This record gives sequence, structure tokens and C-alpha cells, in this order.
Amino acid sequence: MPSADRQLEPRRKPRQVRAELTRDRILTAAAHVFSEHGYAAGTTNRIAEHARISIGSLYQYFPNKDAILAELLVRHVDRGSWKQAEEVDLSPGTLESVVRALVRDAIDNHRDDPQLLRIMVEEGRFSQELRDTITRHGAQRVAQVRDVFARHPDVNVRNLDIAVDLIVFTVELNTHRLAAFPQTVAVETVENELVDMVTRYLRG
Repeated sequence: MPSADRQLEPRRKPRQVRAELTRDRILTAAAHVFSEHGYAAGTTNRIAEHARISIGSLYQYFPNKDAILAELLVRHVDRGSWKQAEEVDLSPGTLESVVRALVRDAIDNHRDDPQLLRIMVEEGRFSQELRDTITRHGAQRVAQVRDVFARHPDVNVRNLDIAVDLIVFTVELNTHRLAAFPQTVAVETVENELVDMVTRYLRG
């Protein structure tokens, strides 16, 4: 993972509700501006104008647009836990449906704004907060997936820890690519191939 860039650290962490709301307005405005105008043309002046605040107010929170994009990446990564992990059916014969729930959850987490996701992938730089968030999210997601597959009677792999790491990485990488760089192949087709591949691997 690339080293963290200190220039990406936010200047001010809100401690009051009003400050938090202002920070949220900046991030919401930035997401809109980057999606509509692209990253090069998505200047801090445009972001401030869309957020209806002064450029000076924006700079109280973020030193530059790279720091704003890094924070958008933090929020994107941090929302991606497997929300239905506790609800899946773990009875014999359900492995394919469990894998499909995992893959579909990953796809759904990346559907919101393909243009913004593409900008994040192409232009995003690593703040320390982003590095910490990726580490925390990765550990959480791997733990969730491991817990599910450890309890499923149809799973038969040599090393469950390594298998889960490989599965999580494979699913996340491919769903990111699918959302950020749409293919001519339908989403459902990619989903089905991922489900088949992971299910066969887990059955051993």
C-alpha cells in the first residue's frame, strides 16, 4: 500500500454539530462537482460555490481538493461492511446462495456513482486516515466472511484463513472494477461467474 501523504490530512475535525454539517456540505458538494465536471475541473472554488460557503471556510476544513477526495474515499470504504452477514441461511445446500449474497452486497456497495468511483480509483491518494480505514474495514470484512464460512457445512478448503483473504480480495477488486469501469458484459453475468468461481473453490 502506498505511504500516506500528510498534505491530505483534513485541517479541522468538527467538534460541534454546526461544524460537522458544514463539513458534510463540503463533501456532498465535492462529490457532485467531481462527478459533473471531472477531477481536473473540480476546483475548490467550484466546490465552495456549490456548497454555498466561502472559499476561506472550505480551507478551514480541507487544505486542497486532494484532501477532500481522500475523505470521500474514507467514507466510501467505511460504509462497506457485509450488512446481511447475520441473516444468511447456513443449512446444507445453501452455499451458492450465501456466496451470491456476499457478491451482491459488494456490488450494491459500489452502484451509487460510477463516475465518482472512477475518479476515486484514478485520482485518489492515500491519507493516513484512509490507510487506517482500509485496514480496519479489511479486517472487519474478512472476519465477517470467515465467521460465515467457518459455520457452513458445505465449505471444504485446506486453509480457511487464506481462502477467505483470497475471496474477499477477489470479490472487492472485481466489483470495484465493474462499477468504476463498466464493461460491455452485463453486471448479472459477472455476478454469476464470480458466484460460480467462489462456490466451486469453497466446496473443494
